[in-house]
Amino acid sequence: MDMASVSLTFSSSIVPSPIPQPKCTKTPTRPQVSTFRITHCAISPPPSKPASNSSSVVKKKHWKQGEFPGFSQSEGSTRRGPIKNLKKKLERKNNAKAWVNTVTEALSERMDKKQWLQALEVFDMLKEQSFYQPKEGTYMKLIVLLGKSGQPHRARQLFTTMIEEGCDPTPELYTALLAAYCRSNMIDEAFSILNEMKNHPLCQPDVFTYSTLVKVCVDAFKFELVELLYEEMAQRGIRPNTVTQNIVLNGYGKAGMFDQMEKVLSSMLQSTDCKPDVWTMNTIISVFGNMGQVEMMEKWYEKFRNFGIEPETRTFNILIGSYGKKRMYDKMSSVMEYMRKLQFPWTTSTYNNVIEAFAVAGDDKNMEYTFNQMRSEGMRADTKTFCCLINGFANAGLFHKVISSVHLAAKLEIPVNTAFYNAVLSACAKAEDLMEMERVFTRMKDNQSQPDDTTYSIMIEAYRKEGMNDKIYYLEQEKQTMITGDDKILSQPEDEIFS
Repeated sequence: MDMASVSLTFSSSIVPSPIPQPKCTKTPTRPQVSTFRITHCAISPPPSKPASNSSSVVKKKHWKQGEFPGFSQSEGSTRRGPIKNLKKKLERKNNAKAWVNTVTEALSERMDKKQWLQALEVFDMLKEQSFYQPKEGTYMKLIVLLGKSGQPHRARQLFTTMIEEGCDPTPELYTALLAAYCRSNMIDEAFSILNEMKNHPLCQPDVFTYSTLVKVCVDAFKFELVELLYEEMAQRGIRPNTVTQNIVLNGYGKAGMFDQMEKVLSSMLQSTDCKPDVWTMNTIISVFGNMGQVEMMEKWYEKFRNFGIEPETRTFNILIGSYGKKRMYDKMSSVMEYMRKLQFPWTTSTYNNVIEAFAVAGDDKNMEYTFNQMRSEGMRADTKTFCCLINGFANAGLFHKVISSVHLAAKLEIPVNTAFYNAVLSACAKAEDLMEMERVFTRMKDNQSQPDDTTYSIMIEAYRKEGMNDKIYYLEQEKQTMITGDDKILSQPEDEIFS
């Protein structure tokens, strides 16, 4: 297929090609098989919901204990104090209430935007106020955020602070802390948290704790530790659930251990309380799809359909992504059209998979066209969207569009992480702009984004092409001694990656 003339179509005029179609009761007809063609056309918007008249109904707020509405709702009393004193009293209370709402809303906003450093700064401000009361829920959200942001040591510090403030630990809080270490692949520290839990009578590990540990061991291909965890679970009377088994299935699949994968799946089919579900389906077809084994992916898709498992939006997204990686644009588009017909919503992941397919091929025109269609339909882009855009423009040799994508990400307040910086570093390397690459690397560390193996591989390869062995030596030394940088707190906006 001539990539220069390819344009992805999203209209109802698409004629699907033969792929395993879901057996869904939402429509009695199946798409007909015909010759596939791709042409430009606009996305048909999803059906809009009927307007609601609920806005005309005024709901009375029910105040919780300890809250003050700012005015009296009692009607029985007719005695009033001096109007002047009453006015001052109301102003003071309203001002206090406004301050509380401002700080708590700011904290919630920072957490929603995954801005962990700013969230900690607002939280410190909140703790200095006289009305502050430590809450386990707030600590839980912050610990989870820090874990997802690659800041396990800060999560541990926050956990310790919570205990010092009088909050009792719970199995859920311990599991969140353990998960923070797991996300950074710090397996020894995660097992240390497990031992703490086992020694705490009120915080014994549960199936969620063990499932979190199983996942990090599976991802590291340490299946001997998985076996030990399963044995320990059996000793404690904790039965693995479907989530646990799906994690192990995914690990065996990624490792190419298909015999073990089928054994686990067979045990799930024979089980009475751990039956395979749509996540099991997604796990298996994702394994084969990521390996480029499209025929096996389609075969297992049909098997799960025969098991009576219905596909969901994520199932279709996996199919779209897998077809896109193989440049099977006809099947990719037909799945998208089939989703429309069955009224499955297109999601950010749907668009990301299409954008990524064109990005890998260096087809900047269709990639950018898809991104614009995504925005026109009101779908919010995320970090992966911009990683794909940056990679695609870099593959196409359009470095000026890499810069504009970084600036747009800042404008849209897209959270930046290690993957985002890696995409920018890779773009700099492809443009042979090593000075800019080094500047971005410095900014990355200043913004508390932890470099990973991919980061160093990109830079080392760029230096190797230029024969800069001294740079390679120092970078390898830094890689060996790189720490989380918890003692250094700097924050720069994303827009300053390129100034």
